Amino acid sequence: MPVASKILHEIRDPIHTFVRLETSERAVVNSGPYQRLRYIHQLAMTYLVYPGASHSRFEHCLGVMELASRIFDVVTDQRNLHDAVRSIIYLPGSHEYSYWRRVLRMAALCHDLGHLPFSHAAEDTLPNKYAHEDLSLDIIRSRQMAQIWEDLRISAEDVGKLAVGPKHYPKPLSDWETLLSEIIIGDAFGADRMDYLLRDSYHAGVSYGRFEHHRLIDTMRILPRQEGDDVLLTLGIEQGGLQSAESLLWARYFMYTQLYFHPVRRI
Repeated sequence: MPVASKILHEIRDPIHTFVRLETSERAVVNSGPYQRLRYIHQLAMTYLVYPGASHSRFEHCLGVMELASRIFDVVTDQRNLHDAVRSIIYLPGSHEYSYWRRVLRMAALCHDLGHLPFSHAAEDTLPNKYAHEDLSLDIIRSRQMAQIWEDLRISAEDVGKLAVGPKHYPKPLSDWETLLSEIIIGDAFGADRMDYLLRDSYHAGVSYGRFEHHRLIDTMRILPRQEGDDVLLTLGIEQGGLQSAESLLWARYFMYTQLYFHPVRRI
């Protein structure tokens, strides 16, 4: 079985300057299902209103992987750990920590594999309430991807459950898995949301989607949440990141009112 290489390859990116990939991870980017994302516009036909908005899911997923990796490294740094969670998460240096970091990166990279042409606009055509998350999970589990996951020494099921999250995965996730999925696709501080706001704003040529994401990530923490006798994990921020978090919410609000709900775009 191939051993995962640590040689890093840097891909230029206008939002994050560089996206870094290990040699072994490039097999996912080079696969047919991922290369297909080059032809899926991130904002469907929005380029007919904003000519620069012709970017694709391909570069968005690379950006999500980069941001998710940064968030994971910050929130699991021992200097940033709350005492109540230190004993219930995997710590840097352990085999489990390295394994789940690889899984997180690949789940972030593959979270949009199931998007259709015209993106969300075409999703209503899928039968039986089938969503793009379901298609993403099927692709991750597919025979075409099986050898890649085996070479990376990670489980397709672990990648799939983090990529689609507890709402779309057919079995319950552990608290740790739910937290990692939240890092990628969380409604509050997910890397997916951060990247699409910054990227869509940049390519559309508007400033509404910009916010201080570096500061926000630096202040993110794993916080304990008491539920009965159990201590559960949740993603939060230190007080010093409050303004950055507010800026993210305002950026999303303005992007929806000014760009995503643009009347001509909706037509």
